[in-house]
Amino acid sequence: MKKTVFALAALGALASGSAMAQQGGDWVIGTGWFHLSPQDSSKPLTVTSPIPAVLPGSGASVSDSDTLGLNATYFLDSNWAVEGVFGVPPKFKLNGTGTLGRVGQLGEARQWSPTILGKYFFNDANSAFRPFVGLGATYVWYSDVQLTSNLQGALAQQFGVSPFRVNTTAKLDSKFAPVLNAGVAYQFDKHWGVSFSVSYIPLKTTAKLTTTSITGLPVATSQASLKLNPIVTYLAATYRF
Repeated sequence: MKKTVFALAALGALASGSAMAQQGGDWVIGTGWFHLSPQDSSKPLTVTSPIPAVLPGSGASVSDSDTLGLNATYFLDSNWAVEGVFGVPPKFKLNGTGTLGRVGQLGEARQWSPTILGKYFFNDANSAFRPFVGLGATYVWYSDVQLTSNLQGALAQQFGVSPFRVNTTAKLDSKFAPVLNAGVAYQFDKHWGVSFSVSYIPLKTTAKLTTTSITGLPVATSQASLKLNPIVTYLAATYRF
């Protein structure tokens, strides 16, 4: 009788491990919360025309942001996987620093950054707890770029014109950037789990500003280079097919 009970328990444990195992062909989808924390720095605002000049001591900083994230992972085998990561585009606020500190908020923009990662999962495929590392790339672009009235006025003053007679628009460069990723995944049962990851993205962009008169004639152009280098944390609930 004891041998029978032991055999049934062993079979149950093996069945449980097999149900937990991740293998080639598995899909895991997740949704959760992104926190993006730029490790930012900037170069001074530079007037590029009509007369090149640098605004000494001027700078900008980028606020942290949070947004909803989605990810889909396909396992090539029990260790290697490919993952696509998406998110509702977060809104970042750009604030003046140095001599632009008095201006306050300079503007805001939404960032789009779909990402693809190759990932390696450690531990046995039957393990509930699996650390992982990943390497990939993202393509970053920006939408809804808006400048505040405070910056509009400061630029008009710099160019010696009335703020009511000019308008300044901005465009941020799009960029490919590498993504370094590491984290842990925990599987509660055959289907449900949770994951937490930290990513670092070496990223820089250039904000190009164009000031025109109310009649549309060019008045001046200027630009500022920004290093964003965000650290991105992602906590997600996951479901395996």
